[in-house]
Amino acid sequence: MQLRAWLTRHDFPPDTRLPPERELAVILGVSRGDLRKALATLEAEGHLWRHVGKGTFIGARKMEVMSLAEIDRETNPAEVMRTRLLIEPIIAREAALNATSKHLEALRRCVRRTHKATTWRQYETADNELHRCIAEATDNRLLLALFDALNAVRRAVVWGLLRANTDRPPEDHHSFAEHDRIIEAIESRDLEGAGRAMYLHLRAVERNLIERDFAGD
Repeated sequence: MQLRAWLTRHDFPPDTRLPPERELAVILGVSRGDLRKALATLEAEGHLWRHVGKGTFIGARKMEVMSLAEIDRETNPAEVMRTRLLIEPIIAREAALNATSKHLEALRRCVRRTHKATTWRQYETADNELHRCIAEATDNRLLLALFDALNAVRRAVVWGLLRANTDRPPEDHHSFAEHDRIIEAIESRDLEGAGRAMYLHLRAVERNLIERDFAGD
């Protein structure tokens, strides 16, 4: 294949843009039809990538990662909750494995703040801090960064559904006992228990969100 040999001779660095097809066909002495077949073959092998309107480039196509602002516009509360159900139980397991006494004390302080909240907004702020403290307790910076990205989307997408009144959570609010079970499992180094407690907690949160939507809150 003339194209493969030509590329080998020139050893272009990644992301080098190749000449337009018409010009490249002349350089190689092939028809444009044969050139396109060669380009398609090398693209399938990961040696080239093409962008309509921009041209053909050396190397594998770069992953196009959406920004958080773009994700905010594209996702919805249901997707956010499904993602939390996948990720946060794993985070809780890792916290049970790696939490230090300092982490555990921070978790207890966060729990106390949720109980002392005098408005729903204060409660949600304390709840947010609690979940982040659990992520910090993993002692895994990459996992914490993933949590922060997910949490930023959650705050943008879900917090708009929060109650606007100034009432505080009831004394028997389901999350109080659920948080206690999560923290107890983390303190006991119970990886399975921590993951399960987090999953059940988030399922309860998910049900409340759905009920709130149907109730028109």
